[in-house]
Amino acid sequence: MAKNYGLAIHTSSPELGLAMGKFGEPVRCQTWHLGRDLSTQLHQHISEFMPPQTWSDLQLIAVARGPGSFTGTRLGVVTARTLAQQLDIPLFAISTLAAAAYNFAKDYHGNIALEMPAQRGQLFVAIYQVSSQGLVTELADSVMSPSQWEMLLSQQDKPLKKILLTGGLGHTSCAILEWATLLWEQGNRPHWSDALPFYGQHPVQNLMAD
Repeated sequence: MAKNYGLAIHTSSPELGLAMGKFGEPVRCQTWHLGRDLSTQLHQHISEFMPPQTWSDLQLIAVARGPGSFTGTRLGVVTARTLAQQLDIPLFAISTLAAAAYNFAKDYHGNIALEMPAQRGQLFVAIYQVSSQGLVTELADSVMSPSQWEMLLSQQDKPLKKILLTGGLGHTSCAILEWATLLWEQGNRPHWSDALPFYGQHPVQNLMAD
């Protein structure tokens, strides 16, 4: 049987989001509000979500790389790296903010400015341009104060849609998988070791390189 399915894992918010899809067919998605139980229930939910597909059906894995919950993001990326290594398949690490932008891109063409609460009164922010080819990064995932963000937005010379992200984002696992599939079709085959989490104010990405 040909490997033609993709699995997406989102653990960067209190919601666990999983998505499974075969290229060219509708994606099935499911979310669970696990909160602090994520670390003990993640593997069980993945195992129960997989059927009727099996591990041998997978052609790629995609994972939310953050920003978001420090512990949740790290757990999701470590799990996805382990699975991709064992299965010897590509792993796409997709920005949490990019996935949300891709979700909105289906009904909007233009620039999207996304913000999400971070620690110490800061914001996770990014700006993406939506086109028929997908997303173009105008401002990569960053951390800044609300005043810095508002000043930056006031300097933009293009109209944009501003979106505040709060609460669970598990439903964006579908967008993560769709975006990864698009990258796959463009010829991208990222190695599992290149998938690193984005923590923002926690500069410890190098811990994942081991």
